Amino acid sequence: MSLGSRVGTNALHVSLSQPISRTGTDMKRLALSAAVMALAACSPEKPDAPTGATPSMVPAAEQKTDMGTMSPAPGDTAATKGYKMAMSGAMTSAPAFVGEPDVDFMKQMRGHHKAAIAMARVELANGDDAKAKALAQEIITAQEREIAVIDTWLREEDGKAAAPAG
Repeated sequence: MSLGSRVGTNALHVSLSQPISRTGTDMKRLALSAAVMALAACSPEKPDAPTGATPSMVPAAEQKTDMGTMSPAPGDTAATKGYKMAMSGAMTSAPAFVGEPDVDFMKQMRGHHKAAIAMARVELANGDDAKAKALAQEIITAQEREIAVIDTWLREEDGKAAAPAG
């Protein structure tokens, strides 16, 4: 079962089940829902994959996916081109899955965060709404901090694997 079939619909339901105002909490809830749906859309598993299916060990760049909708089109605005490039870049540069749930989560989440930062920078450069731009800055700050946590965890995990037994 893919992330999209497990989470995507519920995330959409949660985000749309209540009216959305433009408060920080509601905007963050909306951004989180969008992020969950984006991750679901990027899932390398098929929606009908059996429960417990082994994740792909093939790097994302080598997987066969329809990237046509992520390629900038001639009529796209600068912002749309930037968003598409951020998302397609994240999908094509994602590290290969290694079959270790924690390591896979951390590595894939790091790429997701990098894409979110890239998209937030596009908003800062092209957006007009002060609240949207403020949220973009909050996303950059938070995701950069989380990337630092992920990098520390990955270095420590790598050290465990390299440490001699005993």
